[in-house]
Amino acid sequence: MQEGTLLQSDNPKVPEAQFPFHHVLPVQMRFTDIDMLGHLNNNVYLSFMDLAKVNYFSTVGMDWRSLKAVVVHIGCDFYSPSYFNESLEVWTQVTSVSTHSFKMEQRIVNGVTGQTKCVGHTVMAGFDPATAKGQALDREWVKAVEQYEQRKL
Repeated sequence: MQEGTLLQSDNPKVPEAQFPFHHVLPVQMRFTDIDMLGHLNNNVYLSFMDLAKVNYFSTVGMDWRSLKAVVVHIGCDFYSPSYFNESLEVWTQVTSVSTHSFKMEQRIVNGVTGQTKCVGHTVMAGFDPATAKGQALDREWVKAVEQYEQRKL
């Protein structure tokens, strides 16, 4: 699959993506990531998404340590199990931005077949670690994300 792709699924239960994805990160599965049923453990999907978020922020030009935002909500819908040695990729995008928060969508997809394994949604809110209070998002970072996503957020 190519970056800039509007991911589509052959599974009618998988919701259509609203926007094309420009960021993709192949991930490597380890033997210890597999549960007793032979599937990728559900916690590992979230770890893969975290790894892809950090990579996304770096790709956009932001050191994740200076982002000054915290996760306030995360959810994941699972559509198909993943198995050991399956070629997985995490597709990541920012779908919307407000003054104090932004929403991300991530999809874990089999890079060979295109099968969507899960769809995750995260809300992150601006945060000042010095005061431990919410704050507005850095507008320069928002501009960089808009440029990367090739659309107004």
